[in-house]
Amino acid sequence: MSRIGNNPVAIPAGITVDINDNIVTVKGKLGELTQEFSDVAIKVEDGNVFVERPSDSKVHKAKHGLYRSLINNMIKGVSTGWTKQLELVGVGYRASNQGQKLDLALGFSHNIVLDIAPEVQVETISEKGKNPIVKLTSSDKQLVGQVAAKIRGFRPPEPYKGKGIKFVGEVLRRKAGKSA
Repeated sequence: MSRIGNNPVAIPAGITVDINDNIVTVKGKLGELTQEFSDVAIKVEDGNVFVERPSDSKVHKAKHGLYRSLINNMIKGVSTGWTKQLELVGVGYRASNQGQKLDLALGFSHNIVLDIAPEVQVETISEKGKNPIVKLTSSDKQLVGQVAAKIRGFRPPEPYKGKGIKFVGEVLRRKAGKSA
């Protein structure tokens, strides 16, 4: 059985962790993140964050590991940040951005224009002979994943030719076509 919740979370230099009532606030060079918690006790001692559960019930065990992971992700986010890269695979698939507006040409009769949240920095990389890449960066791991999933949802990769929007490094299960 996993005991992730028992591991302390180290606080790097330049990061502050504050706990008020049922809210954890983490501040660092890349921003500030807050998270509400319940059913666990969170303490900051000697440059580490400790998460303790009041009992061994199933609910407390689940939240023990959950909040430890969320706090760890918040600390990593405000210190180094989170990045997701999406690759557009397909003939004529293009991506461009002006500020926080992402313009995608995905083979539909119209372009898809998506307003990206201000907390997420978007960058498009287009090199000749390579597939376009959309790079999303933020201190909030949940927000980056949600925006990446929304973009991927416009044209998920299909198993026959591999066309669509996929994560960089994602391995697709390919199917054989018709055998005639």
